[in-house]
Amino acid sequence: MKKLFALLIVLVSLPAFAADEIYTGIFSNKALNGYDTVAYFTQGKPVKGNSQWQLEYKGADWYFSSQENLNKFKAAPEAYAPQYGGYCAWAISAKNDFASADPNQWAIVDGKLYLNYDAEVKSWWDQDRAGHISAADKNWPALIK
Repeated sequence: MKKLFALLIVLVSLPAFAADEIYTGIFSNKALNGYDTVAYFTQGKPVKGNSQWQLEYKGADWYFSSQENLNKFKAAPEAYAPQYGGYCAWAISAKNDFASADPNQWAIVDGKLYLNYDAEVKSWWDQDRAGHISAADKNWPALIK
């Protein structure tokens, strides 16, 4: 019985280990669920990418809606990649933990892309963007090491 209890503790504790640097979900290797990260900046909205225009960056597959957007990303990936690897910005700041993000719940602040879990969580994040960004910037390095 003690061995079973110990095994249960280990299994329950597994989420405490660091996640991948780029959020791709459990059953996929697509960054941003296949959305084109450059389109947020150039079109001002989420746009689905296409496997015809993809590349691997930081262990994830990034999809783009055009060759032009793929080229822009390839030239400056840090300028277009979402902050905190595409994980929920509010969770990184308020909970110091990983949470998935919805590519439709986004904001660009000071030229950087941030994603959030859902509309309600994004509304919490929107109440103090600067404070959440500051907290998340402090929390993020320890989460991914």
